[in-house]
Amino acid sequence: MASNPLSGPISVARRVPIGDTGLEIHPLALGGSTFGWTLGTEQAFDVLDRFAGVGGSFLDTADSYAAGRSESIIGKWMAARRTRGRMAIATKIGHHPDHRGLSPADIAASVDASLERLGIERIDLLYFHGDDVAVPLEESLGAVDALITAGKVGAIGAADFTPERLIEARVLAANGLPRFQAFTTKYNLMERRPFEGAPELVAHAQGLAVMPYFGLANGFLGGQVRRRADVRHDARGERQARHLGRRGHRVLAAVDEVAFAHGVQPATIALAWLLAKPTVVAPVVSASRPDQVDALVAAASVELQRSEIVELDRASE
Repeated sequence: MASNPLSGPISVARRVPIGDTGLEIHPLALGGSTFGWTLGTEQAFDVLDRFAGVGGSFLDTADSYAAGRSESIIGKWMAARRTRGRMAIATKIGHHPDHRGLSPADIAASVDASLERLGIERIDLLYFHGDDVAVPLEESLGAVDALITAGKVGAIGAADFTPERLIEARVLAANGLPRFQAFTTKYNLMERRPFEGAPELVAHAQGLAVMPYFGLANGFLGGQVRRRADVRHDARGERQARHLGRRGHRVLAAVDEVAFAHGVQPATIALAWLLAKPTVVAPVVSASRPDQVDALVAAASVELQRSEIVELDRASE
């Protein structure tokens, strides 16, 4: 019988709460967007093994990632390694080709399909994967209320909702419907403006646990791409290439300097900068190899000095 790669010692990591959900997690979420797409099952298992082995405890996926294969891989891994009790699971619904949108019928069908793929009885945190303006928000929240009552969903979050819709949702919650506990949106040192401002103010006022995705700007802030010759000829490479330029080099130089002072990788500092923001609870970051995981998880152990945060802020303006 094969040995369990997770049977050895596990580091005890710092834990943070997700709103009022009762969930406490290590403040770095492993994103599953690459599972079943650029990573096969065995490669994904290797990354997941490493994440769990260094104290990671929060997995973020979506029913639309690789048309559901990401959820299936995570489900197979949890069953094989018996890690369900140690992992909080967040998934998103609304974009799967079989169940698009947030109508009550689509929500119910999406959740049942996700539960089956993940092999679990309850989704800890269910995100609306973008807004669906064709469906009254009251109806969507009502559908989730029934799923929470049935024990299929623990808590709810919003992905890329406008500040206005978040405020509308809070008004509906005041009248008894489920309240958004978390908010996920794009936010990193290279892409600050869309979040900073009204979305950040609303998230702070509502006590939302912010889980930024693309925390490394598609890997650019990991520091491996510094000139055009470093860019891979694929979709991710194209997104990284957009950041090459004076501002990008200025940000990487500032990140390098802080990383050197702390004796860590640039990716660690880029994520530590996010964690220094008052609304941010856990950045969502993907890894393509097990050896990348350590630098991601290490961000929770780095406490940036005020002067370092100011320098990173200034470089990225």
